[in-house]
Amino acid sequence: MAAAGAEAAAAAEEEKRMAEGDPESGGDSEDEGDSDSSGDGEDEEKENEAEIQRLEEQLSINAFDYNCHLDLIKLLRQEGELVKLRRARQKMSELFPLTEEIWLDWLKDEIKMASEISEREKVYELFERAVKDYICPEIWLEYAQYSIGGIGQEGGIEKVRSIFERALTAVGLHVTKGTALWEAYREFENAILETAQPAPGSVPSPEQQQMLCSQLERIHTLFRRQLGIPLLDMEASYAEYEEWSEDPIPETTIKNYKKALQQLEKCKPYEEALLGAETPKLAEYQAYIDFELKAGDPARIQLIYERALAENCLVPDLWARYNQYLDRQLKVKELVLSAHDRAVRNCPWTVGLWIQYLLAMERHGVDHCIISDMFEKALNAGFIQATDYVEIWQAYLDYLRRRVDFTQDSSKELEELRSAFARAVEYLKQEVEERFSESGDPSCTIMQNWARVEARLCNNMQKARELWDNIMTKGNAKYANMWLEYYNLERAHGDTQHCRKALHRAVQCTSDYPEHVCEVLLTLERIEGTLEDWDAAVQKTENRLARVNEQRAKAAEKEAALARQEEEKAEQRKQSRAEKKASKKAKKNRVGEKRKADDDDEGEWGQEEEEEQPSKRHKGDGDGLLLEEDMELETGLFGRSGPEKPDHSTNQKEKPSTSRKDVPKVLHDSSKDNITVFVSNLSYNMTDPEVKLKELFESCGEVAQIRPVFSNKGTFRGYCYVEFKDEKSALQALGLDRKVVEGRPMFVSPCVDKNKNPDFKVFRYSTTLEKHKLFISGLPFSCTKEELEDICKAHGNVKDIRLVTNRAGKPKGLAYVEFENEAQASQAVLKMDGLTIKEHVIKVAISNPPLRKLPDKAEAGRASQFAVPRQIYGARGKGRTQLSMMPRALQRQSNPVAKAENGMVQNSPATSSEHTEEPKKMSNADFAKMLLNK
Repeated sequence: MAAAGAEAAAAAEEEKRMAEGDPESGGDSEDEGDSDSSGDGEDEEKENEAEIQRLEEQLSINAFDYNCHLDLIKLLRQEGELVKLRRARQKMSELFPLTEEIWLDWLKDEIKMASEISEREKVYELFERAVKDYICPEIWLEYAQYSIGGIGQEGGIEKVRSIFERALTAVGLHVTKGTALWEAYREFENAILETAQPAPGSVPSPEQQQMLCSQLERIHTLFRRQLGIPLLDMEASYAEYEEWSEDPIPETTIKNYKKALQQLEKCKPYEEALLGAETPKLAEYQAYIDFELKAGDPARIQLIYERALAENCLVPDLWARYNQYLDRQLKVKELVLSAHDRAVRNCPWTVGLWIQYLLAMERHGVDHCIISDMFEKALNAGFIQATDYVEIWQAYLDYLRRRVDFTQDSSKELEELRSAFARAVEYLKQEVEERFSESGDPSCTIMQNWARVEARLCNNMQKARELWDNIMTKGNAKYANMWLEYYNLERAHGDTQHCRKALHRAVQCTSDYPEHVCEVLLTLERIEGTLEDWDAAVQKTENRLARVNEQRAKAAEKEAALARQEEEKAEQRKQSRAEKKASKKAKKNRVGEKRKADDDDEGEWGQEEEEEQPSKRHKGDGDGLLLEEDMELETGLFGRSGPEKPDHSTNQKEKPSTSRKDVPKVLHDSSKDNITVFVSNLSYNMTDPEVKLKELFESCGEVAQIRPVFSNKGTFRGYCYVEFKDEKSALQALGLDRKVVEGRPMFVSPCVDKNKNPDFKVFRYSTTLEKHKLFISGLPFSCTKEELEDICKAHGNVKDIRLVTNRAGKPKGLAYVEFENEAQASQAVLKMDGLTIKEHVIKVAISNPPLRKLPDKAEAGRASQFAVPRQIYGARGKGRTQLSMMPRALQRQSNPVAKAENGMVQNSPATSSEHTEEPKKMSNADFAKMLLNK
């Protein structure tokens, strides 16, 4: 160690000479290139200093930023800021359990600087802290090897042996890494044996001979202990023992060795599964744990749990199962409390772990002050639900209640309990409700428990009644179960008068089950009441039930009226569609008349060709040019983008067009739904959708037919049906859902008739609470999926990211991020909520979409009652003048709609749905004759 100290001093002196420009160290031989590199180094150093300052400021704002701690430690280590580095590591270790890598880096840095005995003691203390965070074979091995360096001190050998024994107890059963510790321990004892050997040619004294025998027996014992444990490569250890031992191996050792080999064969499949699995290997570890639980060896069960937690330290359920096993089976105070402490430090957001910890501390007789301090830490842990705070308060109140001796009228513990109840009610009202917009305790369970304690244990019904009065004023008076709960308390610990008073109030206030409350009141009076009490109860209940029945009748009548309104409105819509159809047909015929009048060569009214294809133009006998008036008419009435330019080469051939008006419509065959997918949200401007989509869907299987849907004008409507040869191809095609096609996300869904399957939902994402998925809002629109993944993967294994877009494919600043498990998602919420991305502050929460409230019939009828009828516009939308194109003759002949009064349409008998007749269909010639006569 002295040599190491001399080397360190020499290195420090050399650095000093380099910095001061010592000629012997080449300090004056800098050329221009060295100056440039020095300048670059200074710039980098300044940048690092600025980054260190920024990270320190960020940690002063949010001390629980795990990644910020890591970045700061990395920069300080790079810059050689040893004092700041030690302080940064210390702060992080107080908040979080450190991983094996962080501890090893810290220990190695401290070992390099420890030269004095006092400094070595500090390193020992650091090792003791390290082995408590996680059970890591590498840290234990490093600890034992470091302790060998202090063998020259008093009691050094015994201290090394003590550390090795503790290491073997902790990780000596580790199937894959335990062998290294056993071998290191044997090497140490062999080294001691070598020093105890007498000089060649000398005769050992009796003391030396006894020490030699003792040391040999110690090594024999190590071999025998190791061979009785199932460890990888234990055959080599057995061969080594055979070679080392001068005596034959005892039969007991051979028997234990064979038994361990059999056990190893049973463990190998689980070890191989762990070796081949990807992180976090939770399922493989759980299978291994179940195997060890069946075997029933507590030490092996504890070790496999610790191995699993080292790689899954953020999985609350795993910690909960481990702590439950320790509480029920091992029951060793230090071991149990240490595991609980590590659990809440790893998963502070999980209320169940804090409750387990408080119970374990109470179970093992921990001082009240320590338990109270731990409860205060739990309140500041940052739970993600309001109900979590109710649970932790209830657990603490239960603990305080168990401390009270209720045989005494008054005590310090009782006053503390009452004070805690009052503080809990205030805390939920102020702190929790401000954060979550709810107290988490709508039924006031804490106040109910407080009232029970006062009534049953303290015989203080007056206080219990005050509490129940407060409970009822918080919106609970309309619930029958709340009144009956109070009635039962009065029945058990109060008097009949207050029971009667409570039931009378319940009859008056209850709205959910008034019959039940009335029955309880009558039962009370039947057993204990006087005639006057009975008469009052009967009158009270009859009046109340009469009002309830009247209200229910009115509600039923109102619902029936709304249903009738719906029927009437449906009939009106049917009539409106019929009138619209007739108006549209009349409009076509009127346009045909104008076109006949302007063209002398067109023939007479009633041409079938004109009726069937009103948008076609017939060329004249001259040069074939359209008149300007005709061009305007063509554009205004038929919604064309412009008149077709004539082809002077031939009079009969038309210019090619993408219009599909001549293509016959093909009806969808519902019997082929299983081999067909429905494709929507396509661009209306897509040219040749059949060709484009066939190229896209051929990768899924053989395409039988693609049926795009076109409007009456022949334009593509943005959706189509894709029919495959087999069902497997159709199922594979669903994987193309949300694929971007011509700048828009294409929607691909099963072809399902919603009339036959009204409950079918195309939306494929969950609309319920998903604790392993995050909802992120406030993202910049420019944020990409890759950029978001880079931010999220620092907090866990990201399985999927979905950026929410509108139908045009434009981002909405929202995203869903799915993690491997609930623990990683919860950790990400704590770390990412409020994070700034590209000058946008994002909000992060567990995915729990609000329920879509579907209106009931009454609400739907009410909505439709006051709804403004939708205006029907033409193919080109809302015109500028809004002039009616319906001839006045037809307007006068149509049935007038009765005026709405108070939101209700009053139909006269002549216009009622029962007497409405379909208008008689007219031919083009009849329609023209009618107009000419007018």
